[in-house]
Amino acid sequence: MLMNFRRTALAVIGLLAPALSLTAQIAAPSVGNLTIEEAVARALQKNFSLEVGRFNPEIAREAIDVARGTYLPELSVTASHGTARTAQNGLVAGTKLETGDVRIGVTQRFYTGTTATVSTKTDRADSSLNPTVNPAYNADLTVSVRQQLLAGADVEVNRASLDRARLGFDRANLVFKSSVLDVIKSTENAYYALAFAREQLEVRRFSLALAERLLDEAKTRRRTGVATDLDVLQADVGVANARRGVLLANQVARDNEEALLALISQFELDGQLGAVSLPASAMMIPTFASSYDAAKRNQPDLQAAAATLDQLRIDSKVAKSNQKGDLSVGAAVGFNSFAAGNTSGAYSGAFDRDKSSWQIDIAYKLPWGQVGNKARNRQALAAVSQQEVAIRSLEQGIEAQVRSAVRAVETNTESVQISTQARELSEKQYELEKARFDAGLSTSRRVLEAQNDLETARVNELSSRVALRNSYASLHRIEGSSLQRYGVNLP
Repeated sequence: MLMNFRRTALAVIGLLAPALSLTAQIAAPSVGNLTIEEAVARALQKNFSLEVGRFNPEIAREAIDVARGTYLPELSVTASHGTARTAQNGLVAGTKLETGDVRIGVTQRFYTGTTATVSTKTDRADSSLNPTVNPAYNADLTVSVRQQLLAGADVEVNRASLDRARLGFDRANLVFKSSVLDVIKSTENAYYALAFAREQLEVRRFSLALAERLLDEAKTRRRTGVATDLDVLQADVGVANARRGVLLANQVARDNEEALLALISQFELDGQLGAVSLPASAMMIPTFASSYDAAKRNQPDLQAAAATLDQLRIDSKVAKSNQKGDLSVGAAVGFNSFAAGNTSGAYSGAFDRDKSSWQIDIAYKLPWGQVGNKARNRQALAAVSQQEVAIRSLEQGIEAQVRSAVRAVETNTESVQISTQARELSEKQYELEKARFDAGLSTSRRVLEAQNDLETARVNELSSRVALRNSYASLHRIEGSSLQRYGVNLP
């Protein structure tokens, strides 16, 4: 009986297709089908929010080189040239002195708190007082080392900026991963919403076809004296209501199509998507234990919060180290030589023991009362404690979300079964009422009521199927497993 009803319904829709021209603009999607996998792939390629988010890991990666740059060799070059003149004063002749110098140096900082500098300088002088030695060259070579002994002497503290930048890069990738999961979930929801809206539109069209057929039958029965004007009026009102339902469903379908297009494309809202459908394959009902374990392992929001905590702990170590005061010891050795005529002569004698010099120094600095450093240390400790509480709160939130998502899947699975049974019952009731009407034992009003019940039951079944898919999408977002499901590999 059910198969006969469905064949009859399809035949009615075919006969009444011209009457449905008012919704032709939404009728057929573009050529080809659009699967949920294809929709997600397009979203990952063209979604605006992901395109913006992709820059954050790049920016964070460059911050690593910024931090490394502090501990790379630094080249310095300075040069100068000048002239000094004196006028003749009595018996003293005027003089002219031209000087020039070039200093080249390389400085290297180490994570041990050591700073080493090697530099060389060449001075050139031309003097009118002693033209026999013009030009005169003076060369020196200096090596200096300074070592921090308190604040800044810890390797871990000196590496803080680099370690923090690397954690920032990890965190940026995790935040981007979270954005990808959000976009996947939004795309799934939009896809299922479009599938629901289009199937609901077909349900409304089917109801319109049945209402128009009932109206034609009521008019025929009135001409034969079997039905009354009231029966025809009731059938006519049923057609009007069905047309209104088609128009509203038409609007919802187009709105949902544009919402999905906005997620998976850029400036293509005038286009049409291919046919979409709700997946019919059943999925395994999850358990709380497995889902919660997956969420703890894969949830990028939790991992990003942990990376932030590591950054704050680094800040705390630096703040604690800065309370020790600035104590450093330095040593320098220099070689100097003088020669006339060329620079090679000046440098050849620079390493003569009698032309060397050296020094050792020690320096200590401590802010009075350490007020600022102590306050910064307390701030850093408070920030660490605050983030630890935030992570515990996030863990509890994830646990609550997993519990809710698993229950939603279980509930919606049962709801699909119940709504399917209700739809099958409504089909049989409509078929029975229509048969009674054809036999003159019922009225068009009762047939319309049965038809409305059938329409409601079919829409409820669609709603329950969409709700089930959305609940799975939410669970997979919390588990962080959507990437594996769609084969997405993030760099």
